[in-house]
Amino acid sequence: MVEPIINLNTLADGAFAERINYELKNLLQNIADPNTDAQKKRKLQVTLTLEANENRELADVNIDVKATPAPRKSIGSTLILDRDEAGYATAAELKSGIKDQTYFDPESYEVKDDRGQNVVDLQKQGGSK
Repeated sequence: MVEPIINLNTLADGAFAERINYELKNLLQNIADPNTDAQKKRKLQVTLTLEANENRELADVNIDVKATPAPRKSIGSTLILDRDEAGYATAAELKSGIKDQTYFDPESYEVKDDRGQNVVDLQKQGGSK
């Protein structure tokens, strides 16, 4: 085995190893996050930049540790497009699944319009008891 030139565990008073462990922990959290794609690859990149002095007796070392996690999955919804009283475009989220269809709100136990904003009075609409 080749003798190591420097001990990476003690480089920069241990800050090098600390940064790697910090970023690795973040990548592991990203892998465990169900809102990310499990199959996406994550990356941990370490860059050591050495800059020697004129006499080539000393070199400053700049250490960068960068993690590239997987992005969060996109989410979707559907908007109902309409115009307000002044004729300007407006939108509201479709809650019922189909435009103009009422739906049962499981949180409030009420029948609401397709936007989930207004409670529908079934008796006024000719519904029976």
